[in-house]
Amino acid sequence: MKTRIAVLFGGKSVEHEVSVISGIQAMMSMDKEKYDLIPVYITKANEMYIGEEIGNIEAYKDINALLKKSQRVIWVNEGNEVSLMPYPKKLFKNEKNISVDIAFPIVHGTNEEDGTLQGYLKTLGIPFVGCDVTASAVGMDKYIQKAVLKDNGIPVLDCLHFTLSDYTEVDTMVQKIEEKIGYPVIVKPVNTGSSVGISVAKDKTELVKSIDDAYLYAKKILVEHAILNLREINCAVLGDENEAIPSECEEPLHTKDILSYEDKYMGSNAKKGGSKGMASVSRKIPAELTPEKRKEVQDYAVKAFQCLGCNGVSRMDFMIDADNDQLYFNEINTIPGSLAFYLWEPIGIQYSELLDRMIQLALKRDREDKSLTFTFDTNILSTQSLSGAKGTKGAKC
Repeated sequence: MKTRIAVLFGGKSVEHEVSVISGIQAMMSMDKEKYDLIPVYITKANEMYIGEEIGNIEAYKDINALLKKSQRVIWVNEGNEVSLMPYPKKLFKNEKNISVDIAFPIVHGTNEEDGTLQGYLKTLGIPFVGCDVTASAVGMDKYIQKAVLKDNGIPVLDCLHFTLSDYTEVDTMVQKIEEKIGYPVIVKPVNTGSSVGISVAKDKTELVKSIDDAYLYAKKILVEHAILNLREINCAVLGDENEAIPSECEEPLHTKDILSYEDKYMGSNAKKGGSKGMASVSRKIPAELTPEKRKEVQDYAVKAFQCLGCNGVSRMDFMIDADNDQLYFNEINTIPGSLAFYLWEPIGIQYSELLDRMIQLALKRDREDKSLTFTFDTNILSTQSLSGAKGTKGAKC
């Protein structure tokens, strides 16, 4: 009997379109003999739809038309079964729920990749592929991520962290940045991906503009030194917090100070035959690194993956200051564009095998979770009274 997998993509994120590409791209490579696939499109309003055309990338040229011929669904948990239920239910129509064995979220960015969707799936009680709630949330927050990795001996650039309350005093922000870091700097929304809202500032005018732009996409931003003679090196990791392996290393090529959204998804390779997600980026694989530097990148990639408690496949992005060959961890992508399949093929792991390993890792985690105890055979409510009681806080130990 086939395992039924709901593949979720889209969502309320600035990386909505990228997610659609990654999700459909992955389904095309999944083993249809082994898995029964249900594509689930999440709209920008976070409504979910299934249908015959949901897995057809061409149908997304007219999303309104696509939704009119598709069926909206909601998740339900009845007994020991999690299903997709047609919504709203129509009178006199025998619509059946579709039971699902495992969810495979292939989503990117805020509101989806940051633990929000993972928490929803966990509450439903359905196994899901990829990082859990904590790893997803920390992986999306660049500031917390830096703090965790720095505490574990992984090299990161020092930074300044600002909230919306700081934004009311931009001049004070600018002064602090100039005093603590100096130019050039790079300004980033704390929780976006695909280089959205990220820019380099080389003077005060550019800095103010970069701050304004970053706050369009997040309530918190961070600022760090910008490496101008920069090499970006990426390495993916496959596994869980107990056992993990690194992929080949790549060096993405960019047209500006940083690898931009346009470089990633709208560059010349994408234009040649339609975007293929991150697979279309101009890059060197393998990256031109000495054996020692390659091992350093791979070792730090695996260490970061396991320190953050990741699962499935994540991509670790590093920076090398070409002036002194110093390596810095930049950020993690817990659900990387195209699931970084192109980094595994050079070491003999084809996309279909990569996807299968991710699914098996999710099922392994589910088995481990089910072996834990989450309830006790007691009911303190039977001994409690609200009349004149102080509750558990007033109880004496």
